[in-house]
Amino acid sequence: MDIEPLNNWIPASHQPFVIAGPCSAETEQQVIETALSLAAIPQVKIFRAGIWKPRTRPGAFEGVGHSGLKWLQRVKEETGLLVTVEVANPRHVEDALNHGIDILWIGARTVVNPFAVQEIGEAIGGNDIPVMIKNPLNPDLKTWMGAIERLNEMGLTKLIAVHRGFSFFNRSPYRNAPMWEIPIELKRLFPNLPILVDPSHICGNRELIPATIQKALDLEMNGIMIESHINPSKALTDKNQQITPVQLSEILSKLIVRRESGSIEFENKLEALRSEIDKLDEELIDILARRMNVVAEIGTYKKANKITILQLKRWNQLTRDRIEAGIKMGLSREFILKLLESVHEEGIQRQIDVMNRDDQ
Repeated sequence: MDIEPLNNWIPASHQPFVIAGPCSAETEQQVIETALSLAAIPQVKIFRAGIWKPRTRPGAFEGVGHSGLKWLQRVKEETGLLVTVEVANPRHVEDALNHGIDILWIGARTVVNPFAVQEIGEAIGGNDIPVMIKNPLNPDLKTWMGAIERLNEMGLTKLIAVHRGFSFFNRSPYRNAPMWEIPIELKRLFPNLPILVDPSHICGNRELIPATIQKALDLEMNGIMIESHINPSKALTDKNQQITPVQLSEILSKLIVRRESGSIEFENKLEALRSEIDKLDEELIDILARRMNVVAEIGTYKKANKITILQLKRWNQLTRDRIEAGIKMGLSREFILKLLESVHEEGIQRQIDVMNRDDQ
């Protein structure tokens, strides 16, 4: 993809790069007071505020709408910050462009609809305006990629992906599971695409935010897009996940911004450790291949004796034993379970293949 480097169009002399502002623009006073406080933080370059709020059910606060754009104009004039808003349809785009909004973002609910993304891209037309694309609600990398590619093919080159976590039904301390492997894979596939992390929507509560931001930086994400309100306890939306500008400044001051590379001695040691990982991976793959060969033999034996493939009692016992052993060796329960499920799924498929082959 043809993506213009972030540093070419965003002043980012202080690290990390930060976009901050309230979840919702509620009043002109709240917007201006928040913006003035955020402008005093060197890392903050862009002010965000939602003025059209997509809510699950009617009757909740759905944003101030058009009037909020004039407040954002004041923010630009009085602070020098760039401003960004979420857009969900062509009318939003037209209003935002007419009021000098610097950056648009497409939310998680809109990204899942290719028709909506197409219409937003067409409404932007030839305007050279940056667009941020949040990940979809569900952990679907292809949908996220599709929205980014669609906009890029329409001539938009100032694009940023925003990782805001994924809806996940498993019990978790997070509002939206980080599933870091998905933005990491996006980075691998689109190495020129900047990726920001939205710790507010990932965490759902302010206590988890500092560690999540540090994790994002450690994974070489390009910065954060965070919700900051002058008085979070009075916020009309998502009060639990917003922090004050003072709290944001304190969090940023304690972050460790790591370098991508170090000294020659460091690089040599790192290379030695990576070589060790390569050897272990080769052994791991060899062990898995031999395991699957045994599984195929079991499938043949079951077929000959008219035994069903799935042995639920055996699977449950194996899972309990392997998880217990893994925990004793310092591995997490979630990791062991995910690994066992993947191996088990492949093993079942191997036995199915063996039985089908024998039937032919």
